[in-house]
Amino acid sequence: MIIVITPEEIVPNETEIINELFQEGLDLLHIRKPFINSEELANFIQKIDSEFHHQLVLHSHYDLAKDFDISRFHFKEADRQNNLFKSFTDQIISTSVHNIETFNELNEEWEYAFISPAFPSISKKGYGENSTVLTDIKKRNNSNIKLIALGGINEKNINEIFESEIDGVALSGAIWESNEPLNVFKKCRQNVLSQ
Repeated sequence: MIIVITPEEIVPNETEIINELFQEGLDLLHIRKPFINSEELANFIQKIDSEFHHQLVLHSHYDLAKDFDISRFHFKEADRQNNLFKSFTDQIISTSVHNIETFNELNEEWEYAFISPAFPSISKKGYGENSTVLTDIKKRNNSNIKLIALGGINEKNINEIFESEIDGVALSGAIWESNEPLNVFKKCRQNVLSQ
């Protein structure tokens, strides 16, 4: 599984790129736009082809889901710890963790969890320099929830991720910091499919 996470700020031609990513086989798109309001997010979603709306995951403004055939919500670690997800029992929910011990404690209500940083971050300079996530994954004992690696993943190191006990990857900086986001995605996907 390959997931792409949007940049926090809107970038030029972003929704056009998103539509192209879906046409090239993108599994899910996480919409993480913490600085825009509900109306701005609705306008953003409207520019994504409606045939892909069921593959969108909201990080905020969950009330928009009913207008766009969206049934997937993501909750940050803090939101999970404060039980803010409890009222969304009819949705598919995901979350984030930063160590394998926390992942191993997750209940079956979660479809998958991001674990990060797998590698030093591309978009957050200096983040993940001393990460042990890839070696710690060997301690995974929770097989009920998919484990998705996030952080610093690109077309050059994506195969290394799948040598671990990982169910998928999430890309962000590799896509949005590139001058050729579609080509980067295609290379990542080809590398995964050739496993």
